[in-house]
Amino acid sequence: MNRRAILLAGLILAGFAFAGTLLVVGTERLTAERIAQNQREFLLKSLHEVIPAEDMDNDLLTDHIVAPIPELNSRDDIMVFRARKQGKPVAVILSPVVAKGYGGPIKLLIGIYENGTLAGARVLDHQETPGLGDQIETGKSDWILGFRGRSLHNPTEKQWKVKRDGGVFDQFTGATITPRAVVKAIHAALTYFTTHKERLFDAPAETRHKAEEDDD
Repeated sequence: MNRRAILLAGLILAGFAFAGTLLVVGTERLTAERIAQNQREFLLKSLHEVIPAEDMDNDLLTDHIVAPIPELNSRDDIMVFRARKQGKPVAVILSPVVAKGYGGPIKLLIGIYENGTLAGARVLDHQETPGLGDQIETGKSDWILGFRGRSLHNPTEKQWKVKRDGGVFDQFTGATITPRAVVKAIHAALTYFTTHKERLFDAPAETRHKAEEDDD
């Protein structure tokens, strides 16, 4: 009788353990799906801040390539999202383009229209000094919004600098290194796009694209 009671208790405990495991696994799966969906929505929101949704009719998250682009200072592969309308190229969004800031790497999201003009830029991540270098954030300043509509010819090559260096872009009081780095990174992105535009738009979606092959 005692053996039966012990066996029954063991089976009950095993049942509870099994049910608990199923509950944990199920919760993790639901949570993972919710997190993935939230990340997708956040990414799309960020991309559409640079290229408005009405400017395209394709799925940015599907129509993209992965490109190692050392010219843009990234150790990681860069995602190149392609915006199209009725099958025609509209713009690309590069993420992340890395600027070498005062406090460390500044990761940028940069949108460039097919004609070579900037759709805009946004900061994804940085470690710049609060109250000084953090003015690159749209929540702290509208400074970075001033790049919209710029191109390699607007301003001229020599003017693609902060004003302290003889250029046209404002610097921050007490924090020149930060805006200087961002200006340089955005100019590098424009230069890269101009040189490799056709390959960036034409490469098959969701494939690795080796930048060096463009020189073949």
